Amino acid sequence: MKKGILKKILICLISIIALVLLFVISFIIFASITTLKVKDREEMPISKSINNTLSENAEITVLTWNMGYGGLDERQDCYLDGGKGVDAESKEKVLENTIAIENTIKGYNPDIIFIQEIDINSKRSYKTDELTHLKTAFSEDVYQNSFALNFKAGFIPIPLYNPIGKVEAGIASFSKYQMSTSTRVQLPIPFTWPVSLLNLKRCLLVNRIKIDGSDKELVTINFHLEAYDDGEGKAKQLKQLMDIIKEEYDKGNYVIAGGDFNQTFSNVDLSKYPKRNDWVCPIINVDDYDYVTFNMDDRTPTCRSLYKTYYDSDKPNHQFYMIDGFIVTNNIKVNTIETIDLDFKNSDHNPVITNIKLQ
Repeated sequence: MKKGILKKILICLISIIALVLLFVISFIIFASITTLKVKDREEMPISKSINNTLSENAEITVLTWNMGYGGLDERQDCYLDGGKGVDAESKEKVLENTIAIENTIKGYNPDIIFIQEIDINSKRSYKTDELTHLKTAFSEDVYQNSFALNFKAGFIPIPLYNPIGKVEAGIASFSKYQMSTSTRVQLPIPFTWPVSLLNLKRCLLVNRIKIDGSDKELVTINFHLEAYDDGEGKAKQLKQLMDIIKEEYDKGNYVIAGGDFNQTFSNVDLSKYPKRNDWVCPIINVDDYDYVTFNMDDRTPTCRSLYKTYYDSDKPNHQFYMIDGFIVTNNIKVNTIETIDLDFKNSDHNPVITNIKLQ
């Protein structure tokens, strides 16, 4: 091979490597700029005041639901769970699912609502502003609301056949009782840089409701704990959650924490939901905590796997989980808890509702 040709090949290879490095560096800079910037604690805005206060010995109904960004209905699978799907079927389907979720919640008329996986500007849900839709459905004349981002990325490049793209999403709490504060509390992030740039920054949304004639407060905590780590992140996030609950309980406050644990409880009958795919659901040992009760209704699963679609599957042999529920402090009586069986028509999660009494 002539020296001139060899030199041209080397220059070409060096140019290609330089272009690849430039692209990678540029993407990391872009990801760094567009990722969610978080603080350990940050006060969140609360919607306008409502004229409804909480009394001692009150009975309260609380509902939690991971709405699956309006895109994970019965016809969907998901790349992250072993399926192929990335985006919702259509924007129209996102709106249909969101409206169905809102109407179901309205039918139960809960006093407090925890909702997870709310998209406000994401490719996967066709940039549908679901938060505004929810605020309209749950009128600010009836419900106060607050919202915290837990996921923001300018572009997620996987899977290569249909990148997740832009994501902006979070969790919201709605309350018929006047909230005094709303605080976003950052949870430990189990992923290292640069992967952490494209991952969720999971958090707690801690809201406080004053109780008439008392110096005590009802503290509500909404969350969506880690899903795709090796287990260490879940453990650290759970510890932070339990530490906060214990701190508030020691002050004499009432605490109800609810949401998507991505874990189950040791007091759940797991024999009803045998393992059928690769993901192993971690178990929280409820006996480790003597100041709270752990509450799930295992008569109906709270979540289905997205490794395949549901509407056309062998439904009884699908992979189901019990991962949504509530933790309440011992000064609260749990009257009822129910997983509402909607057969995963509009989300990969069923809602869970509980009626509690402050004691």
